[in-house]
Amino acid sequence: MAFMPNAISLTKTERVELTKQATSRTGRAEDARRARLVLLLAEGYTWDEICERLPCSRGFIDSWSKRFAADRVAGLYSRHRGQSATVLTPRLEARILEWTLKRKPIDGSTHWSTRRLGTALGVSHMMVSRVWAKHALKPQRIDGYLASSDPQFEAKAADVIGLYLNPPAHAAVFCVDEKTAIQALDRKDPVLPLSPGRAERHGFEYYRHGTLSLYAAFNTRTGEVLGKTAPSHTSAQFVAFLNDIVVNQPKGKEIHVIADNLSAHKTKRVAQFLAEHPKVHMHFTPTYSSWLNQVELWFAKIERDMIARGVFTSVPDLKRKLMRYIRHYNKAPKTVKWKYFDPSRRIGPESVVTVH
Repeated sequence: MAFMPNAISLTKTERVELTKQATSRTGRAEDARRARLVLLLAEGYTWDEICERLPCSRGFIDSWSKRFAADRVAGLYSRHRGQSATVLTPRLEARILEWTLKRKPIDGSTHWSTRRLGTALGVSHMMVSRVWAKHALKPQRIDGYLASSDPQFEAKAADVIGLYLNPPAHAAVFCVDEKTAIQALDRKDPVLPLSPGRAERHGFEYYRHGTLSLYAAFNTRTGEVLGKTAPSHTSAQFVAFLNDIVVNQPKGKEIHVIADNLSAHKTKRVAQFLAEHPKVHMHFTPTYSSWLNQVELWFAKIERDMIARGVFTSVPDLKRKLMRYIRHYNKAPKTVKWKYFDPSRRIGPESVVTVH
């Protein structure tokens, strides 16, 4: 049975516009087809007759007749937003970079993800990923920094680095510091060993047996480490460790000690020790510049090698394993070689030093 829709009446302007679209040889074929559909409906043709003339489906007639009834001629235009950009042009690359570096997501997020930015720009998240990789951008990462506000930064840095590059003849140079509050952690559950396709696994629960502080003196000429443990880090313990350094060197040998600005390193006891040992000279790194102390590199090594994944049944067990590590390390010690990135530049807060 032929279906006769409600009659569509057109204004003179609409008829002229639809006729123009229907007979156009330069417009889109789909636009012309929809215009002819409305003209046929306005002339009283049934849906079956229209299906034979266009040709088209009844669903096509139902959809576009409703669109025309709601929005008139404007409703006949496609509402498809188009495909996402698939070709990375220089202009699109610049836009991705501009949004990444200078804009924030409107949802309150602190940084972009590839999918979030891709959605905002209407591009593939893989395109965003390629642009980020090309320009070494990693918005998901964050690094910390601490700028030294020491007004004597240049002089102190020159003093310390000078001891590394041109140490005094017949003198020993030691980088000294303490690694505090090392925890003697014992796992509640057994450690599951490394196996093919599976990492070593530790249980989440553990026992705390107490803490130790580790004093270390790194010999910049030989790479050897003199170590000592203590229940806490105090000025008295620091002076006792300085005395150990003196005892382990030939009598009368000049000793230069590089240390940070911890208050325990600058007490009356330390001053008294230095007065009693005129061959010992203290050199302090600039404020917030512990990276200038080479022993920090060795502390990072023992943390990776032994402390971070260690299992310690007691504080004495922790002490025994720390000292055993130091003894084995001293069988094949390694020095740190420092050089200026640009030797022509003066030493200053902006100087770049590379470590090899």
